[in-house]
Amino acid sequence: MFRQIKRVKQALNKEECLEILKKEKRGVLSVLGDDDYPYGMPINHYYDEDTHKLYFHGGRYGHKIDAMRRHDKASFCVYGDGFIENDNWYLCFKSVIVFGRIEFIEDKKTIEDMCRKLSYHFTDNAEYIESEIAKDLNGTLMFSLSIEDMQGKYVTEK
Repeated sequence: MFRQIKRVKQALNKEECLEILKKEKRGVLSVLGDDDYPYGMPINHYYDEDTHKLYFHGGRYGHKIDAMRRHDKASFCVYGDGFIENDNWYLCFKSVIVFGRIEFIEDKKTIEDMCRKLSYHFTDNAEYIESEIAKDLNGTLMFSLSIEDMQGKYVTEK
């Protein structure tokens, strides 16, 4: 169902892909937007190893939410800052593209747990995290992306 990577020599294995999803903090979530135009937006994420899902949070209304409620298929692209290898002039980086389906999370305990994990992905300031959760939890929309396909690639910009 999903296409295989064209340049197989540049393909990353599953473990490398998962490491990127765990390490990087942001990516671009793409959905089918208004009038079937692609709609991609930068968003932070948390990869949960137990469920093998990506978790996101956001506001309860807007273009992104309307699109996801209409059509649950999405893709998510993550890539690192890049690096220079062997004193070359060009940038190298690793990227991962995930395809899957969006699910809105209704369970308050799961929402709180994933908000906490997502927050610790950015800071270890427990006092700040707990105050934000106490203040905003009831207004937080949480959704996940179940991974159906995942492919990674090592890219050079030369």
